Amino acid sequence: MKKIYLATIAVFLGIAFAAVSQEVKKIHALIIVGGHDFQTNQFYQIFRDNPDITFEVAEHPNALKLLKPETASKFDVIILYDLWQKITDEDKENFIKFLESGKGLVVLHHAIANYQQWPEYEKIIGGRYYLQKTMVNGVEKPRSIYKHGVKYQVKIADDKHPITQGLQDFTIIDETYNLYDVSPDSHILLTTDEPTSHKYIGWTHNYKNARIVYIQLGHDRFAYENKNYRNLISRSILWVCKRIN
Repeated sequence: MKKIYLATIAVFLGIAFAAVSQEVKKIHALIIVGGHDFQTNQFYQIFRDNPDITFEVAEHPNALKLLKPETASKFDVIILYDLWQKITDEDKENFIKFLESGKGLVVLHHAIANYQQWPEYEKIIGGRYYLQKTMVNGVEKPRSIYKHGVKYQVKIADDKHPITQGLQDFTIIDETYNLYDVSPDSHILLTTDEPTSHKYIGWTHNYKNARIVYIQLGHDRFAYENKNYRNLISRSILWVCKRIN
């Protein structure tokens, strides 16, 4: 009887341990960089300090090779912090397949300007930054603009969303962007009244089965070390991976 009791306890503990292990399994992120200089150590420290994730970094021109199904399957989320234009038809297909699988995408700062000649990218992220004057449906879009080192206030536009719930408006020193487009079906999370910036500076978007987040903030260490910015990135990762709803 004692042996049966001990065996039962062992099975129970094994099941409990497995359940806990599954519950605390870390998110595995692929961070794609390249095409734009940045303060690497300070930027990666954001993710080193995040207890919910492990991560790998891939740099262009070889980064998109990791989106092949046999390698992409190990990642739960892609984080884009690149500024890159070259993308093959195979890379496009693999990128879309990753999103179709229901995995997440977090797009940061200058990555809004990626893949200017791939219209689907704008549909994916819910916005577009123009690197040059561009005709869109017969309308000329001016080149988007930026300004370094601006101190401004970030406003929480939706305090009920899981990413921004409980957060307060905050001040940041960062680079601003303006004259970019935001898709009308993007859900706005962050705004600002700063005149050098577009009003909408953070949003969520859905593409096929994937959750998408874009955060305009994040040029250098003044943003990287801002606890509110770090919190936004952390929650964005959890949300696109469906860990918070």
